[in-house]
Amino acid sequence: MKRLLPFLTELDAWVEELTELNQMTLDSRQVQKGDLFVALKGHQVDGRKFIEKAIEQGASLVLSEAETDQTEIELDPKFAKFNLDRTACCKVVSVPAFPKLLSEIAGEFYGNPSQKLVLAGITGTNGKTTTAQLLAQWRNLLGGKSAVMGTIGNGLYGKVQEAVNTTGSAIEIQRNLADFVELGADFCAMEVSSHGLAQFRAEALAFDVAMFTNLSRDHLDYHNTMEEYAEAKFRLFSELNTQVQVINADDEIGAEWLKKLPNAVAVSTNPNFASQHRFVKATNVSFTLQGATIQFESSWGNGELNSRLIGAFNVSNLLTAFAGLLALGVEINELVKTAPQLVGVAGRMECLTATNKPMVIVDYAHTPDALEKALQAARLHCEGELYCIFGCGGDRDSGKRPLMAQIAEQLADKVIATDDNPRTEDNQKIMADIVKGFAKPQQIIHNREEAIKTAIAQAKERDVILIAGKGHEDYQIIGTEKLHFSDQETARKYLSE
Repeated sequence: MKRLLPFLTELDAWVEELTELNQMTLDSRQVQKGDLFVALKGHQVDGRKFIEKAIEQGASLVLSEAETDQTEIELDPKFAKFNLDRTACCKVVSVPAFPKLLSEIAGEFYGNPSQKLVLAGITGTNGKTTTAQLLAQWRNLLGGKSAVMGTIGNGLYGKVQEAVNTTGSAIEIQRNLADFVELGADFCAMEVSSHGLAQFRAEALAFDVAMFTNLSRDHLDYHNTMEEYAEAKFRLFSELNTQVQVINADDEIGAEWLKKLPNAVAVSTNPNFASQHRFVKATNVSFTLQGATIQFESSWGNGELNSRLIGAFNVSNLLTAFAGLLALGVEINELVKTAPQLVGVAGRMECLTATNKPMVIVDYAHTPDALEKALQAARLHCEGELYCIFGCGGDRDSGKRPLMAQIAEQLADKVIATDDNPRTEDNQKIMADIVKGFAKPQQIIHNREEAIKTAIAQAKERDVILIAGKGHEDYQIIGTEKLHFSDQETARKYLSE
């Protein structure tokens, strides 16, 4: 049973008598007797249209987003038949500036769980998932009990359940954190997306540490410009409650942000990096087929990290996680000792091998910057030719399609363009956008399985095949259907033949 929000008890005598509620939900279809239904004017659906349905299903209280001219919390006059009837089972309360308040309201409802564990928030275009997973792994290796929230899913580390969005709704976030606390978690690494920040979903969370990985083109179908995209990300550091900030100084935007954040920790892979900030930097990196050896200097001391992760950008992700834990007070020697035990993340530069076959790397890279970094990383481990299989999602930013084609052509020896998640967009149109970026004709195979089969059949033992775009996803969205498809399963199938 959940307690009623304290600030609503003065609103109405009936509300004063309502001391307990069950769950809090944005979905009228999930409402059960005794629940609190939240009716927001969403980007696609106006939840206020479903208030009466929620009441019919047993809602005890409805909080509804007010019109813009309202300044005070009040009983919603549009639902007078419920609000004026003292015997009615439900009241409808109209709340101004509701989207921005919802995180705080949900926090009160679930007992402010972010204050009951160590919460790390990670934002950036690329690297959020890997950095979050590294933080959670590392904390567990040191005897903690970690949870994660993000692209791969939500739950205790190693026991996550699939998530619809990288950053859930304000209600989902607070409910998840409350569940984690109940399960005994003392740490949570949370990916904080630009959508989540722009829509105030993490507004009332108490972040012990906030981290920035990088910023490159993505989500311009939502944010319109790179400036708006950057501003949404920066809200985590400028407007939300964060105790410690860790910023990638090698990123152009990160370097600018450091000027505004004098107490932040700067992270760099440049041995010549110098700063007035507390810092962690790599002084030398050696890459092998097994991973990387990273010599470092820091405000906490110097040493060497041995990593099993592939690619230069994973050096940056590892150092970001390392800096975050140091800033939280974890002993440097404990981190150095346990670093070799850290493993990569499913679908993030994940290596698949078989005897006398090419190495296959599966990566989630679905932006120009991420594809560039993934190809550069794959090249470090390639003794023969480098193949790139990639596509672009439908119903998403079309401007990045020719850019990704250009990068694939420049950095790979052989390119196969294929379908990603076409969704409801015509795959021929998506491919036409991709082809605009090629300087010369490249292989085009719409069927993704056929594209992977073809590359493995063509490639030699010393070659490397990068399959980019879907990473951990085990589905392909064609039209409105979500069909089972895994790059890893498909690659293993043809590597074993």
